[in-house]
Amino acid sequence: MPRIDPMVRLLLLAIFLATVLPVGGRWAGIAQFVSNAAVFLLFLLNGLRLPRREVIAGIGKWRLLLPLVLFVYAAMPAAGWLLWQGTGQVLPPLLALGFLFLGTLPSTVQSATAYTSLAGGNVASSVVAAALLNLLGVFLTAPLFSLLAGGHAAAFDGGGLFKVIAILLLPFALGQALQGTLGGWVSGHRQLVTWMDRSSIAIAVYVAFSNAVRQGIWGRIDPAGWAGIAAGCAALLLFGYGASWLCGRAVGLERGDRIAMTFAGAQKSIAMGAPLATVLFPPAAAGVILLPTLAYHLAQLIIAAPLASRLKAHSPT
Repeated sequence: MPRIDPMVRLLLLAIFLATVLPVGGRWAGIAQFVSNAAVFLLFLLNGLRLPRREVIAGIGKWRLLLPLVLFVYAAMPAAGWLLWQGTGQVLPPLLALGFLFLGTLPSTVQSATAYTSLAGGNVASSVVAAALLNLLGVFLTAPLFSLLAGGHAAAFDGGGLFKVIAILLLPFALGQALQGTLGGWVSGHRQLVTWMDRSSIAIAVYVAFSNAVRQGIWGRIDPAGWAGIAAGCAALLLFGYGASWLCGRAVGLERGDRIAMTFAGAQKSIAMGAPLATVLFPPAAAGVILLPTLAYHLAQLIIAAPLASRLKAHSPT
């Protein structure tokens, strides 16, 4: 029996706890502060370990990186926009808007690289691509979402910009600046840092879903709504994996780089999505908007392993 990914278990636990024991009342403000502090820590750690040398060295692989960046920050947001428009009559408005938010997120880092390796792809290209996509995501995801959503979401105004700078960009920049001082500690305590990463994401999910539960999220989604979420995630997964593979072929990438592009292009990062949702959206909206991202994240992990095995089995000998 395949082992359940630890991040999946933590996410499910956070959703369960938020459902049966949502934080509220006078504790809500404290919980939000703790969530913001956890997000700050998460992006500080990201800044400490994101290898500048690998990103700079990989910039020269423009034949992979340029189409991949365009796919992740143009094609996938366009697909998310279409899903938002297409599901708006079936799903509650904020839930449908979650597909647009999902489409604007960057790729995963660890799982995209792991599955690229499992599929026999170019691991070095995958590391550089995922790192670059997440670096760009810190700057691009929030304004891109706000631009595409227009008046249907919280405007990316001065208040939103301040939150993103203070809770996302500032700790990331501090981490980059302190790499020479603390980078060795991070490298020497990988297990602890991974636990801190996962805990920060789980806290953000718990706080977001606590607010959603108190707003009655489970009663607001009927069976047709759940079917809409499943269908939307399936459509975006099919587009993400299929179109990124075909795009890699169209630009003439060799097979190893095409595999790297496929996983980096199709997978979406809950590590960026959960913290950004709690920072960008009002507490009552964050958990609802985040639900498609959580569903997509779980689904991508389920299909990634058999897909990687299939690609490996069909690799030229």
